[in-house]
Amino acid sequence: MDRHQLCEALSAAGVPAGLYEIADCPGSPGGPRPEDRLYLEEQAGEWVVGVQQRGMRTVLERFPDEDRACRSLYAELTDRSSPPSPLTPEETEELLHDSEGIRRRAREQLARALEIAAQQPPQRDTGQHARGDPGR
Repeated sequence: MDRHQLCEALSAAGVPAGLYEIADCPGSPGGPRPEDRLYLEEQAGEWVVGVQQRGMRTVLERFPDEDRACRSLYAELTDRSSPPSPLTPEETEELLHDSEGIRRRAREQLARALEIAAQQPPQRDTGQHARGDPGR
């Protein structure tokens, strides 16, 4: 699959065009886009699937060929896993009344995530910078 076939497949699957950006693809939407979206592009001979959030691009995965990258992005955008189940009245009540416990658990999860990230080797610089970044 190439990126042009991917655009067609995403359109046929009913994926809103604003959820993604595909380099050099005539099927990609023109004009303003949501700030947060997935993207596919070629970088230095590799194909990259990433996410753009708040003007920053983050590489999620690199592929040696266009086909694998396209299939990965298609799977990401068409994953039809079951939606979260609605909260029970008891769970809703707990959320409304245990805000401190929720904050504490969120802080603990953030601390664990930061520890894991600190142990990861640094990612290669993709050359992409945030808007307004002086390194640009």
